[in-house]
Amino acid sequence: MGFPRPEEAAPYYFKYMNRIQTDNVVGVLQSQFDETVAFLSGITEEQSLHRYAPDKWSVRQVLSHVNDAERVFLFRAFWFGRGFESPLPSFDEKISASAARADDLSWASHVAEFKGTRLSTLTFFFNLSSEAWTRRGVASGYPFTVNATAYIIAGHLAHHVAILQERYL
Repeated sequence: MGFPRPEEAAPYYFKYMNRIQTDNVVGVLQSQFDETVAFLSGITEEQSLHRYAPDKWSVRQVLSHVNDAERVFLFRAFWFGRGFESPLPSFDEKISASAARADDLSWASHVAEFKGTRLSTLTFFFNLSSEAWTRRGVASGYPFTVNATAYIIAGHLAHHVAILQERYL
């Protein structure tokens, strides 16, 4: 499919998608699995509770957010890719983060959740028909293609891993 065109997603999401510099987004999703699991495995339970400022999320909350957002974007890809036409609502990460109570769960459980979530994402995109990649729908009042959602998933993870590396660890 190639890199998404401007009409394939809301302008806001290009800050994530622009982190992906290849036409092989599934390859990026796959390589991110191994790289991210290795990175996350180097974080201790104690480090996972760190916040770089009092009003910022902990490392656990960041990974919980990444997992939640990946599920949301994967659901959008599923919805549009399977031909459903109903618009989908917005995703408010603050509501999700509050309800997740991420600091109450072990770091190991968050890493395991990432693995399961990403494996589900990979399986979906590996098995997606070529015609489904071009399908589109509306979420949060904006048009999205299935292709764009794959780039958003990859770029969103890259964004948050960079933040963890630069500000937290």
